[in-house]
Amino acid sequence: MKYVIVVWRSFLFYTIIAIAYRIMGKREMGELSIMDFIVSIFMAEIVAISIENYDKSIFLSLLPILFLVGIEILISHFSMKNRRARNMIEGVPSMIISHGKVNFQEMKKQRYNLDDLLAQLRMNSIKSIEEIDYALLETSGKLSIFKREEDPNGEYPLPLILDGEINKKVLKEINRTNKWLEEELKKQQIKQEEIFYAFYRNKSLYIITNSQIK
Repeated sequence: MKYVIVVWRSFLFYTIIAIAYRIMGKREMGELSIMDFIVSIFMAEIVAISIENYDKSIFLSLLPILFLVGIEILISHFSMKNRRARNMIEGVPSMIISHGKVNFQEMKKQRYNLDDLLAQLRMNSIKSIEEIDYALLETSGKLSIFKREEDPNGEYPLPLILDGEINKKVLKEINRTNKWLEEELKKQQIKQEEIFYAFYRNKSLYIITNSQIK
């Protein structure tokens, strides 16, 4: 009888966790943030304990799983509304290579060594760093690579404003000031808080306002 109970609980928890991830909107492991990963570990541990202790009530395991899913949904909803909270929870991409030059300071900050970089380049069939124009280390740990030949006359679009907030790191990287940005916005007669997304490319500022995406 105990084998039947173990098999039944395994199937039940498999179904519950599959539904939970659908509710949380996750499609693959590569899309999980740090918070998602933590929730995954907790749920896996709870399920393992419940299957082992098959003589205990299943509701003692369902309750913490439902609680964790609820917390995850609330955090995701809050982070969507608040960019600063989203950056704190999920982190932000790091520019590892810019204009073909490796940013060793950023690599050190992210504890990302040269062996890690070369390994990911090999995985993308890239023989040398000289082949790359830009490379960003995503919050998932994957390296997004832009080869030189993909856009020989252009530059990678640097996100300057997101959800009405200025990315000061990008502003510094492009050697511009807040005053320059204010003047650019005045020219286009757009207020900073009205901007959904603005990026800098080829010495020009491109803006998408909140009204354009509605």
